[in-house]
Amino acid sequence: MVTAIDIGEANNIHPINKYEVGRRLALAALADVYYQHQVIYLSPSYDSHTIKDNAVFIKLKNEYNGLKTTDKFGYIFGFSIAGDDQIFRWAKAEIIDKNIIKVWSDKVKSPKVVRYAWQNNPSPANLFNSHDFPALPFRTDDWKLSTQDIRLTDE
Repeated sequence: MVTAIDIGEANNIHPINKYEVGRRLALAALADVYYQHQVIYLSPSYDSHTIKDNAVFIKLKNEYNGLKTTDKFGYIFGFSIAGDDQIFRWAKAEIIDKNIIKVWSDKVKSPKVVRYAWQNNPSPANLFNSHDFPALPFRTDDWKLSTQDIRLTDE
């Protein structure tokens, strides 16, 4: 699996930049099918989290030589945070170590969960690893989603 979250189109499931999607899939095939283990293709993905001092510390894997943001000022976009009330608010986030992101909001005093790029069009989510692969969307909660009980039927 590869992500195209950074090159997708908001109103079209088919990204214009098909070359980059193909390149990422080819790298995945080289590594996973042809066992060329030196090939790097994995995006940063959620590993674990801890809560301390009104912030959530997210540990990511597949960061290689570290995480980065594409924002020239170092801002990370796409994080939301919630407490026991299960109301998500946009959050501030910063890279504090090679694979650790600190996430917080002044509006959530006792945070419980974090989501990253967890919406239909997650632009401008901008967290990447050192090899320019975008972080995969994730959530640290198992709360019921708004569409969880909706089932499609042939009726």
